This record gives sequence, C-alpha cells and structure tokens, in this order.
Amino acid sequence: MDILGERYIVKEPFDRDMFVPDCWVKGKNKIGGGHGEGKLYIGSKEQMRGFYGEEGFVAPCFILKSDLLTYMQAIRPEYVSPTQDYVGKDTLADMWDKRMAKISTLDDIIPFEIYDQDQIAGARGYVNSEDTGFNILREISLPNVSYIRALKVCGRDGQDMFYWKLFVDYDAIEDKSLALVNTYGKKKAGLLMEDPVTTYGEKGPLSEHRSKEISNARVGQGKYRDGLLEECPFCPITMINDERLLIASHIKPWAVSTDEEKIDPKNGYMLSPLYDKLFDRGLITFGNDRKMYVSNWLSPKNQERMGLQDGRFFQTLPMDEKREFYLDYHRQYVFKG
Repeated sequence: MDILGERYIVKEPFDRDMFVPDCWVKGKNKIGGGHGEGKLYIGSKEQMRGFYGEEGFVAPCFILKSDLLTYMQAIRPEYVSPTQDYVGKDTLADMWDKRMAKISTLDDIIPFEIYDQDQIAGARGYVNSEDTGFNILREISLPNVSYIRALKVCGRDGQDMFYWKLFVDYDAIEDKSLALVNTYGKKKAGLLMEDPVTTYGEKGPLSEHRSKEISNARVGQGKYRDGLLEECPFCPITMINDERLLIASHIKPWAVSTDEEKIDPKNGYMLSPLYDKLFDRGLITFGNDRKMYVSNWLSPKNQERMGLQDGRFFQTLPMDEKREFYLDYHRQYVFKG
C-alpha cells in the first residue's frame, strides 16, 4: 500500500476492533466521571503479544493527519447533535472547530510508541504511551461510538511498524440515536417528546405515517425495501434472489443520513448477509465502474476464505448518478481504504 508516496508492505491486520472506552478519552468527551486513564485495552495478552511482540514490547506506531481529518468530518454530526450525555456536550460543536484547527497544524505522519502494560495482572492486554499521536486519539475520539484498527506494515528499512486508524462506529451512533425516540414524553438531546406517536427528524416533528416510513427504512421494510427490490430483486454479488435472505443495505449510513436519504432506494443495495456486513463495516466498497474493492484491513486469509477478489467487476450492480453520490460518501468515510 502507498502512504504519502512511500510504499509499505502490508503484513497483517489486527483482527479485532479496539473500541474507544469512556475511561480512556479526555476531559469533556467523557460520559462518566474521573479524569481518564492512559492505558488502552487491546484484547487478550496472547492476542496482543502475538501481534505487537513479546512480553514487555515497545512498538513503533503512526497515525496520519489525513485520517484524523477524515474521522473528524465523519464524526461531526455526533459533535454537533450528541446522542450521548457527554460532560461537554454543550460545547462539543465549538470543540470540533478547535480540534480541526489543531489537527491541521500536525505533521502528515504522526509517530508514537506504545508499550506493554505488563505490570497489570490477568489475561487482558493493555498498552500505554506518553506520545502526541496516542494522546491526540484520546483527545478527539468520542467514547462508545469510535474504534481503532491496527495494521502491521513494513517500510523500506525492513522494520515492522503499526499503522493505527480511527473510525466511526455508525451502528453504535444509530442505536443511540434511535434510543432517543421513546413513548414517555421525555426531553433528550434537546428534543421534547410530547406526543407518544411522534418522531423527530432534522426539521422537527414528523407525522405518524412519515415516522413509520423512516423507521421501516431502518429495518429494511416497506417502501424503501420495495424500491430496492424493484431495481434489483437479487444480490448482485451472489445472485441470491430469495427475498428472505436479502438485506436492504444503506450506502450512506442510516445514522448520518437525512430523513430523505434514509428512505431513498438509491441509497442502498440488496445484499446477502455476508456482503451486507462487509459493506456495512467498510471492509468492501464499490467504484462507479461497478468494481468491488476490498480493504487491506481484512486479513488475506479471511479474504481467501470468503472468496473476495479486489477489483472484481459486477455487471448487475445498480449504478446511477445518485448512487455514485452516496458511494462517494461510503468510499470516503466508511470504507477502510
């Protein structure tokens, strides 16, 4: 893979998402009390040391400024309209601007070292660092709705390094956003639920019919699903045409789509379950040329097991101007490229 014009050999991804916990983030990003702690849970010690090195390891890592800027653009809706009760939720929108400005002053590649927290007993593996790269992740990431992936790469000097990248967990934001809509007339996230059958969209209260239509789009039912099936009554990858085995997948994630985008059949594909999950998690995407692209963050062995072929062409993949618009968002903010 090419990173800022330099060629790196991809060796293997860490086959576990490192979810950002509340205890790790700093200051006003927190939901609970306390000042946060530097150590980050990676996985089991066996899994961690098998990837980063033997007990007591010190591992060279790096993040990219461009990745941080992409993350901040993707997470912006959560900064502006929080779905969680962050300590600084009233100031997060202003903090977004300040953090973007701070990131823009960083170098294109931000190196840091992580070290094994081998003094901690038990089977759980933790790392820590005092370096800027590690701490900028703690400063900008929002807990429970963000996660980090790691990729072992080898540069021209033949040394292994670990490329970290911060991602938005759209499913988590989506679940928390849906939890705001309830039937008990409670005020949450600035939305006053006075009518037990009223759902609120980005422009105010929705009619019961409209609310149901959007809700059905989320679970792949109703008008949204019917519109997708009219355009392509089968999965264009597997050619499965049993409707019971097809999922109405959103291209631009439901959590960050407008009310209109949530029910727009052009913002979706009918996919069989495996490919729905791969597409939803950004492990595959599609080009406007109807080719499928596979993420380097999925191990070659698992790619082989699933029969994934990077650059494979699918003639029957629906493509039009609106889908190209939605796919541009998916490639930029969802796909783990």
